[in-house]
Amino acid sequence: MDVTVCGRPGGDSADYADLAIVAPFGVVLLDGASAFEPVDVSPVAYVKTLGKFLTASLSKSDHVTVSDAVATAIAKANTELRLKPGASPSSTVSVLRVRKNAIDLYVLGDTPIYYGRSTATQMLSDERLAAVGQPERERYRDRLRAGYGYDDKHRVALAALQRAERRSRNVEGGYWIAETLPSAAKNGILVSVDRDSIDWAVLATDGASNYLNWSRRDWSLVAQYSESDLDHLLEEIHAWERDFDPDGLVMARAKRHDDKTIATVRFS
Repeated sequence: MDVTVCGRPGGDSADYADLAIVAPFGVVLLDGASAFEPVDVSPVAYVKTLGKFLTASLSKSDHVTVSDAVATAIAKANTELRLKPGASPSSTVSVLRVRKNAIDLYVLGDTPIYYGRSTATQMLSDERLAAVGQPERERYRDRLRAGYGYDDKHRVALAALQRAERRSRNVEGGYWIAETLPSAAKNGILVSVDRDSIDWAVLATDGASNYLNWSRRDWSLVAQYSESDLDHLLEEIHAWERDFDPDGLVMARAKRHDDKTIATVRFS
C-alpha cells in the first residue's frame, strides 16, 4: 500500500480542521465542520482528539468493526473534551482499512471515497447532510448567485443553516455525523471489497472533491499523482476560487476557500 497525502488550509492554518492519518491498517480522513456559532471546543481540537482515539481503536485488531471503532472514538473524545450535545463541534469520518482478504471503506458525513481498478471508478458517499436544511441552504446560495458575495449577512445565513442542520443531526430522518452520540457511528456507510478488485482509492474532503467533481476530474488519474502533483492540484483549486470565482457566482459554496485535503492510496 502506497499512500500520498496533501493538504491546504482554506484560511488561517491554525484553523485547519481537516486531519489525515496514515497508519499500518490504512487511512483515516476527518473534516471538522466550521463553527459559525460558538461551540465548547474548537473543531481543530475535536478532530485531533477523535482521530487519536479512532486510530488507536482501529490499530488493535482486524476484528474490530470500523463502526465500533468510530463509536469508541466518539465516546472517548466526549469524555476527554467534556462535550455537550448541541454545543460540540462535529466531523465527518472516512476510513480505508486493509484486512487480510478485504478492504473496508467507510464514510460518515460528506467526505467521499473514490476507488476502482484501472480507469473504472466507483464512489462511496453520504448525501444525507445535503438533504436537510434545504430552505436555509438555498437562501445562502441564492444570495451568492445574486452577487452579494461573502459579506456579513452571508455568515448570518450560514449560522441559520447550521441551526437547521443541528435540529436534524443524529436523528432518524436526518443525517449522521461524529459529534457526541456514539451510536451515530452505526449509521455510517460501509462497503467491503475483495483486495484484488481495486488497485487505487482517493479520500478527499469536500473543499477539494466538490471542485474536482464540478470540473469532471478523472479520479483514477488523481490516484496516481505524486505529492508535488497533489500540491499543484490544490493550488489550482485555491487559485480558481481566488481569481475566477471569488464571490461564489459560478460554484455556490459556503466559503470562498475551504480546507482541502486529499489522500491517495495505491495497491500493488
